[in-house]
Amino acid sequence: MFLFERSSNFNLANLTTFLNITAGATAIYFISKGEYNLAVLSAWIGGVFDIVDGKIARKFDLSSPFGIQLDSFADSLSFVIVPLFLLYFAIFNNSSISPIIFGTVFIFYLVSGLRRLINFNLKSNVGEVSKFFTGVPTPLGAILLWFSYLTWQLNIVDNGYFVLVYILIIGYLLNSKVKIPHL
Repeated sequence: MFLFERSSNFNLANLTTFLNITAGATAIYFISKGEYNLAVLSAWIGGVFDIVDGKIARKFDLSSPFGIQLDSFADSLSFVIVPLFLLYFAIFNNSSISPIIFGTVFIFYLVSGLRRLINFNLKSNVGEVSKFFTGVPTPLGAILLWFSYLTWQLNIVDNGYFVLVYILIIGYLLNSKVKIPHL
């Protein structure tokens, strides 16, 4: 049955990854409607699918080169692009900060996230899981960015420049040598 065939692009693990992509696209929809909390919820649901797809792939021996690439595509959408869209529309859309400044920071984070995912794929062996990530994984980077959104919403932080520096730091950490335990 195709659900349990490693060579199937639509095996159970990959279908779960497609649900992560669906959650990311849904989050973008909610962001476009100004429903930021629903967008965050959708992205978190994508995070659950990101955890589950790997567990399914390992349990049923479904890891494949296609699945590795698909997972990184899903991660780039749900954990790199979605948080940036959220921060732009929730914080910077009506900000007095120059679009050149926040645009530069956003592009830095985007490139950092994509670079991390590509390097991760190049170093990955099908079915292998290391005990540690080198650098902050993109899902954790997204959680940290969502934390900045939350502090903004709760008026704990109300300085857009502080948020931009925070984004730069997280973007740097994506490709750093810091060791993060793998769950």
